[in-house]
Amino acid sequence: MSITNSTLEAQKGSAEAPILVLGISEWRAEECDHENIVNCLEEGQVLYFPSLPFVLTEEEQALLDPRLVSPKRKNIMYQADQGSIKGIADSASESEKKAVEGLLKRYSEASYQLLTDLIPQYKGKLHSPMNTLRLNAIDEWSDSHSFRKDDRRLHVDAFPSRPLHGRRIIRIFNNINPSGVPRKWRVGEPFPQLAARLLPKSKPYSRIGSALLDRLQITKSRRTHYDHIMLQFHDLMKEDQEYQDNGIQWDVSFMPGSTWICFSDQTPHAAMSGQFMLEQTFQLDVDDMVDPAKSPLKVLEAMVKKPLV
Repeated sequence: MSITNSTLEAQKGSAEAPILVLGISEWRAEECDHENIVNCLEEGQVLYFPSLPFVLTEEEQALLDPRLVSPKRKNIMYQADQGSIKGIADSASESEKKAVEGLLKRYSEASYQLLTDLIPQYKGKLHSPMNTLRLNAIDEWSDSHSFRKDDRRLHVDAFPSRPLHGRRIIRIFNNINPSGVPRKWRVGEPFPQLAARLLPKSKPYSRIGSALLDRLQITKSRRTHYDHIMLQFHDLMKEDQEYQDNGIQWDVSFMPGSTWICFSDQTPHAAMSGQFMLEQTFQLDVDDMVDPAKSPLKVLEAMVKKPLV
């Protein structure tokens, strides 16, 4: 794979970068190599569209202002299926609130169309949409005092209070920075390689402990063995400074006007710097993947030789 130096910087490791560069420049993508795209995405690669901007209207450009985010929130979030929006500052005007909701709804619809054009098998299968408008600079919101909350450290997504029971997390990102500032990421090793290294270090799972967390409503549902392992991976990755410094990884700069997609529960990633981004999240059941065997759930079940959900 060939990527310009402005996009892919230093490689730490000998393997090829897990990034598939695509020349698609429209939010409709019916004519493409569907098989290769889904194979790469479900393997854990990042789909990168360097020439796929999400063009903002003049009214939407005026929304690129961190003051619109509530001081108590990191981002503005929109649930399209519920019409629910959270995180807007009380000081925002009604017209600004309406414009934010319109922008996020438009991006949600465009993201769904793009993803289901690329992978027609996902049509009607993607669920639990969540859209995020990130207006704050990464450096201003990163928590360096808690490694678990510092997303500048390589990790796979897993959530202490929201067990996924194996469901996939797929995210569609777009850099809308108006000043030419890239979104800088690090991307890590393939998930099977990561799992082989971390699984022996994981603490045992406790059904009793999981049931207690559920009963006390600390978790929104019962934490499965799979969720326990994924949380272990998340924390083990973030707390390991040697891995953060010298593990297999690639530095990637996603320029303004570019789009990228990945399964964030599978692709090790770290957001290093940048400001102003749109992010659409969907969930996908493992059985609705084209190749479920590539999912973290099935990879882990093959390793431990028993069901994990």
